[in-house]
Amino acid sequence: MIRLTVNGVEHTLDVEGDTPLLWVVRDVLGLKGSKFGCGAGLCGACTMHLNGQPIRTCIMPLSAVAGQNITTIEGLSPANATPQQLTPVQQAWLELNVPQCGYCQSGQIMAATALLASNPQPTDADIDNAMSGNICRCGTYPRIRSAIHKAAGMMSASVNNPQAARNGELFSEVTLPQATNTEELSHG
Repeated sequence: MIRLTVNGVEHTLDVEGDTPLLWVVRDVLGLKGSKFGCGAGLCGACTMHLNGQPIRTCIMPLSAVAGQNITTIEGLSPANATPQQLTPVQQAWLELNVPQCGYCQSGQIMAATALLASNPQPTDADIDNAMSGNICRCGTYPRIRSAIHKAAGMMSASVNNPQAARNGELFSEVTLPQATNTEELSHG
């Protein structure tokens, strides 16, 4: 049995420790937002956060994340979120029509979210460096960069105008539910 917390909910899983985290999240927990792209940790479609840091989950064995906190794309905002409940990155993605086919976008958003958490005012070079491991076959890189700058501006504006942020004018903070019980699942 392996325990981990996904999007604020603790799970006890009866899954082989060498199973990639991506398959546990998708097939066992039913969270399908993160995608399988390459299976080698090279494209970024499977990006999730491990204790706030982006990781490639297609090559991350479940045993390596036992007891830790995982955030998926579903954990960034509530299910069926209104635009005001989306994170600044998600809002910027929508406002600038970043996705084309959309397949890579959950990984792109997770990488961008981690970048802005560590560097709230990134330069183009910072963005290119942080996003270089995320491949977009449709070539939406200019829109991705613009959306990251827009999200950074939204976040900066909320710091400078906290009342607007509290009123949901810029974005609303998402509070993940606290785990109240352990869910036991098995993977066959």
